[in-house]
Amino acid sequence: MADKKKNTRLSRELGIFQVTIAGVGIILGAGIYALIGVAAGSSGNATWLAFLLSALVALFTGLSYAELSSMFRGDAGEYDYLKTAINKKFAFVIGMSMIISGFISAAAVALGFAGYLTQFVPLPLIFAAILLILAMTVINFVGIKETSWFNTISTIIEFIGLILIIILGLKYFGRVDYFEMPRGFSGVMSSAALVFFAYMGFESIVKLGEETKNPHKVIPHALMYSVIITSILYVLVAVSAVSILGWEQLHASSAPLASVAAAVLGSKAFLLLGIIALFSTSNTVLITLVATSRLMYGMAQEHSLPKAFSLVHRKTQTPWLAILLLMILTIIFVFIGDIEIVGNLTNLFLFITFASVNLSLIILRYKCKKTVRTFTCPVNIGKFSLVALFGLLSSLFMMGFVVWNLIG
Repeated sequence: MADKKKNTRLSRELGIFQVTIAGVGIILGAGIYALIGVAAGSSGNATWLAFLLSALVALFTGLSYAELSSMFRGDAGEYDYLKTAINKKFAFVIGMSMIISGFISAAAVALGFAGYLTQFVPLPLIFAAILLILAMTVINFVGIKETSWFNTISTIIEFIGLILIIILGLKYFGRVDYFEMPRGFSGVMSSAALVFFAYMGFESIVKLGEETKNPHKVIPHALMYSVIITSILYVLVAVSAVSILGWEQLHASSAPLASVAAAVLGSKAFLLLGIIALFSTSNTVLITLVATSRLMYGMAQEHSLPKAFSLVHRKTQTPWLAILLLMILTIIFVFIGDIEIVGNLTNLFLFITFASVNLSLIILRYKCKKTVRTFTCPVNIGKFSLVALFGLLSSLFMMGFVVWNLIG
C-alpha cells in the first residue's frame, strides 16, 4: 500500500556517473542493433552520415533541454516547460504524446528483444516480448537503485559490443566509398529521420530530477555527456559495419551487427553479439519504462493526470500505479510488431515534442528573465538562442522526412 503522508517524495540516489550512464544506456539500445541494417538500404555506405545528422539534431535539442532542466524542478519535464512558456492545455497534449511514444517504443523494442531471444530459445515472439515487459516492470517497481544497477551492467555490456564492432572494423577502414548513397542525399536524410530512434532517450534524463543529487548541476552535464559519447560510438560503428559487410549485406541481415561480427570471427561471434543485443534491448525497455512512469508521476503531481498516478509505494519509493498502467499499455501495443513503422511513429511524436521544447526555450528567455539557470545554452544574440532556433528548424525538417517514410 502507498502511504501519502510519509512517501510524497522519491529517493535521491543518483550522481553524475549514474545519470550519465542512464542516458548512455537508454540511447545505446535497440536503434543501433536493429535499425542500422534498415537504414543502410536508403543511405548505403553513408549510413554513418545519417547517424551524424541525427546526432546534430539531438545535440541542438539536448542543449535546450540542458538549460530548461536547470530552471525547473521535478519529473514532469516537457510538461513544465511548455506549461510555463505557452499554456497548460498545450503542455498536456505534448506530455501525453511523450507518454504514448514511451509505451509504443517500449513495445517495439520488446519485440526486437524477442526477435533475438527466439533465435536461441523456442518461444513464441509475442510471449517472449511480454515476458521481458513483465521482468523490466518488476525491476522498475523494486526501486531506482536496482534499476540503476541493471542499467549500469547492461550499458557496460552494450558498450563492449559496440567497441568490438569498431575494433573488428579497424583493418577494413578505407575499403569502401563512404559517400556511396544509393538513393542520393535524400536517402541519407530519410535514414537520419529513422535512426533518430537510436538517440531516443537523451531527453528522458530530465525526468530523473527528483531522484538525483544536486539535479540542477548534474542533469544538464549528464545529458550532454550522454549525447556526445553515443554520437561518437554510433558513427564509428556505422563506418565499421559498412567497411566489413558493405551496405547491401548489412541491409539484408535481420541481425546486422551480429552478422558483422560473424563475418570476421565466425558463428561464435554471432552468438556473442546476439546475447549482447538481448542486454541492449532489455535495458532500453527498462529505462523507457522508468522515464515514462516518472513523467506520468510528474504530470499527476501537476494535476494533469489523476492524482493516483502520483502515489509512491511505501517500501520501494516508486510510483507503483503509474508503473502498473504503463506495463498494461506496453503489453497491448506489443502486438504492433513492425520496428521500422513503430520507430518512425515514435520519431514523429519526438520531433513534435522537440520542436515544442526548443520553441519554449526561445519564449522563456524573455518570459522568465530572472529565473536562475545553472546552465545556459551557448551561441546567442542577446537573449535569443540560436541553438534553440536550429533545434526547432531541424526538428521540423526531420519531421517532414518521417512523414515521407511513413507514406512512402
